[in-house]
Amino acid sequence: MIDFSSDDRPVRATIDSRDVGPGDLFVGLTGQNVDGGTFAAQALAAGAWGVLVAPEHADGLDGRVLVAEDPLRALQDLATAWRRELGAQVIGITGSTGKTSTKDILRGMLRPHRRTVATPQNLNTEIGLPLTVLAAARDTEVLVLEMGMRGEGQIAELARIAEPDVGVIVSIGPVHLELLGTVERVAAAKAELLAGLPDGGTAVVPHAEPLLEGLIPKHVSVVTFGEGGDVASLEGIELPFDAAHLRRNAMAALAAARAVGVEPSGPIEVELSDRRGQRIELAGGIVVVDDCYNANPMSMRAALDELARASGRRVAVLGDMLELGPDEVAYHAEIGDYARERSDVLVTVGPLAEHMAGDRCAADAAEAAGIVRELMAPGDTILLKASRGVGLQAVTEALVEH
Repeated sequence: MIDFSSDDRPVRATIDSRDVGPGDLFVGLTGQNVDGGTFAAQALAAGAWGVLVAPEHADGLDGRVLVAEDPLRALQDLATAWRRELGAQVIGITGSTGKTSTKDILRGMLRPHRRTVATPQNLNTEIGLPLTVLAAARDTEVLVLEMGMRGEGQIAELARIAEPDVGVIVSIGPVHLELLGTVERVAAAKAELLAGLPDGGTAVVPHAEPLLEGLIPKHVSVVTFGEGGDVASLEGIELPFDAAHLRRNAMAALAAARAVGVEPSGPIEVELSDRRGQRIELAGGIVVVDDCYNANPMSMRAALDELARASGRRVAVLGDMLELGPDEVAYHAEIGDYARERSDVLVTVGPLAEHMAGDRCAADAAEAAGIVRELMAPGDTILLKASRGVGLQAVTEALVEH
């Protein structure tokens, strides 16, 4: 469909006609509300290298037009073809929690040594991953690709597209139980990444993780991380944080770096993706920890452990954890108990979070913003954490404005 060995190739692919520029391949995908193929003419007029559309959108277009019955599958196949043309080493990262920060840390470890492209923010889906691959320049040496999922078979699909050499499973825990039902099925879904590795590929997994027992294929080399594992220390590496969960994720990143022949040392520059624990300093010595991109019981506990280390008053603003299935009330009640031991004030946001039994309860993020503005005081550390659907970033924005 595209000769990637030629200089006449697109520089990247995009699915947003408003984002099209010269040299771009516009891919018209069918969404829930909009059929992207209807914007193909607009993309060509904006200077696109070409468009990839379904047959019903191809007639009458003036420019380079690629036609496929399934544009999404065609986009994925193009990404695989470019991955092969690059000849780069590919590292796939998944996990119930911590995959984004592990990706960010690994990118920081690799960049001083190898020309590295990593998933921007959370483009970790069957659409975002191929877009990341196709945006990689020809001189890319390592691709670090985050792989997200909500159900069975999705990680396998991403592994098919990316053909990873190294597969990292950061953690296994109770996420997406609404669809998968049990943590054991979550583990099996994550392990699809390892099944997609080639003979002699490297599997990086948590040390002594019982949920992965029997799920690691025999054709791969295994490196474990964490206390008691093959990588249990960060000696010689200086990181811009000391949070326990981030340092454990850094061990997974270190194992992956070594698997592609890189030995990081000294100061590591790490830029965490948005809303993954960024610390925002406000007047009066108030610190806001913006960790509200997503939440599950594992990541909630890790964030609360860090809050417990703060000096001054500790304020936990915790919202609903979504997709936890039939035991969601029990999970929220357990986190409430955990939070009260590690914070001085607990504000809950949303109907599920009510079961945490906080000191104050808000129906939504807008109400929570008012409550937190009212109660915050100089020297506070304020943790904001919830599933993305709660929209808790509105509290961060309100506090910064205030």
